[in-house]
Amino acid sequence: MDQIFKGLKIIELASVLAGPSVGMFFSELGAKVIKIENKNAGGDITRKWKLPSEDSDKNYSAYFSSINYKKEHLLLNLKDEKDYLILMDLIKDADIILSNYQVKQANKLQVDYSTIVKINPQIIFAQLNGFSADNPRPAFDVVLQAEAGFMYMNGEPERTPVKMPVALIDVLAAHQMKEGILIALIEKLKTGKGSFVETSLYEAALASLVNQASNWLMAGHIPQPMGTLHPNIAPYGEVFYTKDQKGIVLAIGTDKQFKSLCLCLELHLFEEENFKSNTERVINRKALFEKLNPAISAISISKLEEIFTLHQVPYGRIRNMKEVFENPQAQQLILEEKMEDQGISKRVKSVAFRIEPFQS
Repeated sequence: MDQIFKGLKIIELASVLAGPSVGMFFSELGAKVIKIENKNAGGDITRKWKLPSEDSDKNYSAYFSSINYKKEHLLLNLKDEKDYLILMDLIKDADIILSNYQVKQANKLQVDYSTIVKINPQIIFAQLNGFSADNPRPAFDVVLQAEAGFMYMNGEPERTPVKMPVALIDVLAAHQMKEGILIALIEKLKTGKGSFVETSLYEAALASLVNQASNWLMAGHIPQPMGTLHPNIAPYGEVFYTKDQKGIVLAIGTDKQFKSLCLCLELHLFEEENFKSNTERVINRKALFEKLNPAISAISISKLEEIFTLHQVPYGRIRNMKEVFENPQAQQLILEEKMEDQGISKRVKSVAFRIEPFQS
């Protein structure tokens, strides 16, 4: 499967995270991805987004490495005619263009869709905007987390709004863009014609509000900061600490699961009126926490994991990044690449699925 897009040529006119992560998706699956970087700026800005602990002499950062795997890198000044012609020559037989240029900038540099399609009429041109094509406002992930309601909902009650620690809006926008491109590829197989694919960080953010959006649209409920809690389910997201001080969360979605949880803890809360149904548990979740907390805090993590797994109780251990990648399954998702300076860069696969051909 890692060569499914072999022969596909992609020109990446995108920087930072969302656009480049689309390019990495295709490069992982065998496509030739040529990343065009701004020569005058020293390349993609994320090359310089380094942690204090990173080597300052390297021309790439861990951040940059996370979404720029198996790509060819070409530094060009598109204001220079010679460099511009190099790009146009590459575009002539390209299959896909990935762009996150603002409209005004793209027009000025003559890398907009109307210009490119004259050079390559069969091109699939994928355009990623911030807010919209006609809104030049700078759009970074945290800006969208604020504007689309994520920060208002996130964090603890009566505390400062909190952003998610991953640039999740960029990741979600990349998925929207990939889906659009894949549909355009299917259409091209049918008709032989290219397409213009367009999405924005803002639209991707709104499309990802799912149940929280419907809670407002249908019930007039403005989601409030609840920490890890869920507005519709309990106990779901409550944080507990075991006898040996290991953090866990519960995700109890059914009455059957709640009964199993109680039996594991030698409690009979499922028989009490205040906790019989999910609705009652949501209403009385504070009292429920106070009942569950002493029982969980009296059991070690190893014993709790054993009995919860045996009785199919949904739970999760709260792990730091070191603990996450101690898991053999997580290690299988790590991709390594030797860089020009002979250093080894690492990242997690963006392709987290498998396709097996049908065996008759």
